[in-house]
Amino acid sequence: MAPQNRKLLTLTLLIIVITFLSGCISQPVKPTPIPSSTAIPVSNTPTATIVWFPPTATATIFPTPVITPTIDLRPQVGELIINDDFTDPAPWQLAQSSTTSIALGQEEITLALNQPGGYLFTLRDEPVLRDFYLEITASPSLCRGEDEYGLLLRVLPTPEFYRFSLSCDGQTRLDKYYQGRASSPQPFMMSGAIPPGAPSQSRLAVWLQGKEMHFYANGEHLFSVNDPSITAGTLGVFIRSAGENAVTVSFSELEIYTADAGPALLEENLQ
Repeated sequence: MAPQNRKLLTLTLLIIVITFLSGCISQPVKPTPIPSSTAIPVSNTPTATIVWFPPTATATIFPTPVITPTIDLRPQVGELIINDDFTDPAPWQLAQSSTTSIALGQEEITLALNQPGGYLFTLRDEPVLRDFYLEITASPSLCRGEDEYGLLLRVLPTPEFYRFSLSCDGQTRLDKYYQGRASSPQPFMMSGAIPPGAPSQSRLAVWLQGKEMHFYANGEHLFSVNDPSITAGTLGVFIRSAGENAVTVSFSELEIYTADAGPALLEENLQ
């Protein structure tokens, strides 16, 4: 091939190669606009700020409550007139049978009853009492349910009397026997001051002045009664079986004081 023709062929091939390479170079890509339907909305509403330690609300001021003082029902008493430690059998009516026993022990008097539905009591022969305050300790050793024990007050030979009773299931009441009729000026009521069952111990107290009567157990006021029926008499203790079981209760530390006003003793014979 002639040199001139060879140069012409070479030039032609070079032009073809350059044209081919120019077609392979990428053209700049224009950004595709985001359609308005998918655009991210921009809100003008501010985001709420979280308050981690909110301020404490101002407390509402309430009026100061007026506290009503507890009524003091403790009795006002005078001088000690009898202190019976149950070492002298003379004042008490003692007895014993196959089913009952009233006996003095070591500074106590014990009533024992083994008789279904039975009732046993003993009286102190003297003194005759009108207005007084009395304390005595009762210690049941056999006792259950509605079995009862307690005090006979203002006992007259007719017979007439009041009966202050505690039951072995934690109840208390006041009975009255007057002019041949029995009644209950204070019916049975529950009291947390009375320990249920046996063995247990309670300090009983009674304050009598005229028709006004207040009854206590273990330092707590139980109830009050106004009754003018019986104004004076002797005193005693009793037990009662409400079922088939035996009942045994001891009484000790009898103390009798004058009431706040008026004499406690009566000189006249009530027989």
